[in-house]
Amino acid sequence: MPKEKVTRWNILDYLDNEKSIAAYLQVALEENNPAGFVGAIGDVVRARGINAMAQEMGVCREGLYKSFSGKRKPNIETVFNALDKLGMQIIIQPKFHTASCNTVSRARKRKAAV
Repeated sequence: MPKEKVTRWNILDYLDNEKSIAAYLQVALEENNPAGFVGAIGDVVRARGINAMAQEMGVCREGLYKSFSGKRKPNIETVFNALDKLGMQIIIQPKFHTASCNTVSRARKRKAAV
């Protein structure tokens, strides 16, 4: 019986378009784990090519690699610069969809008046 060849699964093989990159980074961000999110950015940077990304960002290749290697924490400027060069952005929205303060205040006033 011939042996089947098994290859390692590598996320970098699937980060080949903006839609898959955005979905990957969104999931990483939703996990609320800063190190995991930075690691995901590092995966995307490696998928796009460290040398090309370093040149676009105006940083040295070694510095960029170290920033997203998981061994040190990149500063916020580096994270935003990488996201910008990747064509991505962070969007802030309420964590829980609750009634606004004004709606709650008006409801309390109505209840107190009755």
